[in-house]
Amino acid sequence: MTTTAPRDEQLWSRCDGCASLLYRKRLRRNLDVCPECGSHARLDAPDRVAQLVDPDSFTPLPERAVRVDPIGFVDALPYPHRLSAARTGTGLDEAVVCGTARVGGHPVALAVMDFRFLGGSLGCAVGELITRTAERALADATPLVLVTASGGARMQEGALSLMQMATVSQAVAGLREAGLLTVSIITDPTYGGVAASFATNTDVVLAETGARLGFAGPRVIRQVTGATLPEGFQTAEFLLRHGQVDLVVPRHALRGRLTALLAAAESGRRVPVPRQEPAPRPAAGADAPAAAPGPARDAWETVRTARHPGRPTTLDYLETAFDGFVELHGDRLGADCPAIVGGVARLDGRPVMVIGHQKGHTTAELVARNFGMASPAGHRKALRLMRLAARLRLPVVTLVDTPGADPGVAAEQQGQAAAIAENILALSVLPTPVVAVVTGEGGSGGALALAVADRVLMLEHAVYSVISPEGCAAILWPDSSAAPQAARALRLTAADLCRLGVVDEVVPEPRPAAHGDPAGAAELLGRAVTANLAPLLAVPPATLVRRRRQRFRRFGAARSAGGNPPIDAIRNGARTEVAR
Repeated sequence: MTTTAPRDEQLWSRCDGCASLLYRKRLRRNLDVCPECGSHARLDAPDRVAQLVDPDSFTPLPERAVRVDPIGFVDALPYPHRLSAARTGTGLDEAVVCGTARVGGHPVALAVMDFRFLGGSLGCAVGELITRTAERALADATPLVLVTASGGARMQEGALSLMQMATVSQAVAGLREAGLLTVSIITDPTYGGVAASFATNTDVVLAETGARLGFAGPRVIRQVTGATLPEGFQTAEFLLRHGQVDLVVPRHALRGRLTALLAAAESGRRVPVPRQEPAPRPAAGADAPAAAPGPARDAWETVRTARHPGRPTTLDYLETAFDGFVELHGDRLGADCPAIVGGVARLDGRPVMVIGHQKGHTTAELVARNFGMASPAGHRKALRLMRLAARLRLPVVTLVDTPGADPGVAAEQQGQAAAIAENILALSVLPTPVVAVVTGEGGSGGALALAVADRVLMLEHAVYSVISPEGCAAILWPDSSAAPQAARALRLTAADLCRLGVVDEVVPEPRPAAHGDPAGAAELLGRAVTANLAPLLAVPPATLVRRRRQRFRRFGAARSAGGNPPIDAIRNGARTEVAR
């Protein structure tokens, strides 16, 4: 927004986005967002603090910025003169305001940058103040929230300003190691050394609508490369499509999104009431399974039911079985795979991290989501959210519904196999409870990448297999028309897999199946996940990991005399000696 008088005297402002003339009081009531075009005007740090935190809860840190001129920099003016002018013009000591506050009732340590002060540049004093804010968060065991607005490192302080990128990043790393949530809120603009350090290496990166983020600015890129930049380049919406931020949030919703994240982090850190560790559930495949399989059903008919376009998707379940879902996006390496969705939600009042495959109901939705087939970026996004859940001590719930991993050439070039392998490895040692539910198709390694869990559930009409019936038929039968026969041979139904011990419990579906009553299916799924998650919450992390690894160790195909050795060994949980 542009104005022609001091702010206290302003009656009107002109929008930089649409050039509308706006009544200043109306604009302020709308949080400095143009009511005509939605353009977000830049906010100074005091206004940003007032909008984000609970009233009267902000307490500035006692540390004050010191005057520094480490290299005696002079251009048209000596550096100290520029500092004095910035302090006079903004009323601030430096380009950041730091303190403690409450957001939605949750305590935080907060550092808010101000672009008015020398372009929000990162100098020694700014780096020191943000680092001390992070250290205060660590001492108080509270989350750290950073609001960035910067042109980059401060040139007038030379290489010492560059070092602040590492200084602040180390402080963020210390909070990660302590299991404390770190959140950055990207506002316009955020460039250079700030973008390449603490703005993007936090647990969660939120971008305000219209914000721009990048290492080099567009003008510099055009000058150096001569390239024509794509439309919307480096905007928040562009970054979301390329996996660089978790969410793009309009200003009026920022506080609510931040509150939801803080609530999840706070719940995860609560120490449970001491109680005797519950007795282990019956071993997978033991003689007394958690839920007996339902009546026998033709395998091929079950496959067709599992693929029904009306079957509830992960987003459908998040809308009905869970509450307060906040979706997090991106793999931080350049992409955001639409076939994987994930984020923080509540289940029966308890915050959890939910990650699942997403298909769709219409042809357009299926194509847009790649039919639920995750790319390497999708697996890496899931991995990032799993690790975040572990740091925040949140249980993980995964919803599996995929024909398999993305079979494309690009996926192979981007390391599909390694991405799946890394997820399987990470889940096997994740120090937080994991409950997986196969809700539709559980196809091969693409499914297993989300299904190495403490408890594996399966909806009554879902399927779970090493290969699709069509693929199996094409390899082992004359042609794919033998798919129904292959489906029966693969033993891929919930009843089959419960008997084999691969699945711990079969979750019933409304009649005739989940697509006939999605709300009823969501209620049954929510109950089943809650019941299976509850006994895991009191298990110490080391015990949880050990049991999970033992669970999957039982699936080894040890040989023994008589019977059907692999199935017998799995069903009975028995140790058998490998014949030499």
